[in-house]
Amino acid sequence: MEQPRRRHSPAVYRRRRLVLLFGVLVVIAAVVWAVIAQPWNGLVAALAQPEPTPTQVADDEAASPVTPSPAATTPAATPTPGATPTAPPAPQACDPDVIELLPVVHGETFETKPVTLGMKLTNTGSVDCILDVGTSKQRFTITSGQDTWWRSTDCQSEPSDYVVTLTAGQTVESAEPYLTWDRTRSDPSTCANPSRPRAPGGGAAYNLAVELGDVKGARQVQFYLR
Repeated sequence: MEQPRRRHSPAVYRRRRLVLLFGVLVVIAAVVWAVIAQPWNGLVAALAQPEPTPTQVADDEAASPVTPSPAATTPAATPTPGATPTAPPAPQACDPDVIELLPVVHGETFETKPVTLGMKLTNTGSVDCILDVGTSKQRFTITSGQDTWWRSTDCQSEPSDYVVTLTAGQTVESAEPYLTWDRTRSDPSTCANPSRPRAPGGGAAYNLAVELGDVKGARQVQFYLR
């Protein structure tokens, strides 16, 4: 005789309903996360890659390694003696005629500040060459009319050489720290004199000329003191 089924207490039914509700919430949370996180972004990137055409597939299959037969193997060429490649010739000293040298003044009118100077040079030749651009070869001269006011070599200290290779067509310009003129008259005998004559301002015009070893500047550049 079949035994009557035992009825569960109300507490058991409540626990089952809670478990079912929890499972539904987990599924909903997973769907929401999928929408926010968009884990298919990587798939989008993969879809952006073009699919291989039948020709590409055939090429890939044909690219599989094939072992050549002995008869199809071509022996490597044996280098002949004396075939060592020769190094290119070293650059020679620059011909002064192929070096374009220009003076540079960083400003046109100067009120009270020192005048900052430089030079720019270009290898206009068709081959690389070497040139000494050190301070021992640089000469800056400032004049006003026929009056020479300042020479960079008058009070120069510890001049040095600096040999560089200028490639064909290369342009090089002085970089900071720039050479400065303190607006006073230079003379080898007054280098330590703090009261050297000052160049007049008021709109007076001055000219800068430059030299670099045997290379002379193509022109002068003018500036003004206020």
